[in-house]
Amino acid sequence: MTTPEPQSSAPQPPAAQHRDRVYRSPAGIASGVLLLAIVVWLGIDAIVAGHGRTPWLALASLLLVVPPVVAFSLRPAVYADEDRLRIRNPLRVVVLPWGRVASLRSGYSNEVVAESGAKYQLWAVPVSLRARKKAARREDRAAAERAGAKTGRGGRVGRGGAFGSGRAFGGSGRAAVPDAPVRAETDKVMDDLRELLETRGQAETAQGEVTVRWAYEIAAPTLAGAVLLAVLLATG
Repeated sequence: MTTPEPQSSAPQPPAAQHRDRVYRSPAGIASGVLLLAIVVWLGIDAIVAGHGRTPWLALASLLLVVPPVVAFSLRPAVYADEDRLRIRNPLRVVVLPWGRVASLRSGYSNEVVAESGAKYQLWAVPVSLRARKKAARREDRAAAERAGAKTGRGGRVGRGGAFGSGRAFGGSGRAAVPDAPVRAETDKVMDDLRELLETRGQAETAQGEVTVRWAYEIAAPTLAGAVLLAVLLATG
């Protein structure tokens, strides 16, 4: 008679869940919401209060205008996890496993370059030259303060005096200076993505094929609105 082997009662750890890092443009979303509110308000007012062909013209205009506004303001997003980079641009969605990404470039726009040489712009991570210049000026000031702190000449007492309402100081009497380089927000995002590429580019689970899907849900109503508006204007 054989005795059954004891079954382990310890719970098995759940599979690791990879959460996407989501990057979007707050300025783009805010401007899109404002523009949509104006367009929808004017369109609905024309549909409800208009006479004759005006409601139909307003409906066609809404179909023509609303999808592009959504596509270029609310839709763009970048999703990144340990296995892939998913780019949701205005008119298409591109999925790139990290093993198929050659590089991430930042110039006048941020873009990802696939191993095939294809380039895909990151609409959700726009470049702000003004923010870059501002960050560069702050970095120059921080570098000067760090250099002054090393030579013992850094740190200045604020206008409020040592016990007044001037600048904040550390225990040594010098102003706190950040050690990390000052970067624009979108450049920080690109740094995060490059770090993921370096650490996950060779991972077995980060391999696969690049896929591109066109946003027919944006193109179809826009085309319908354009056709309806053209017919209404032609028959008017």
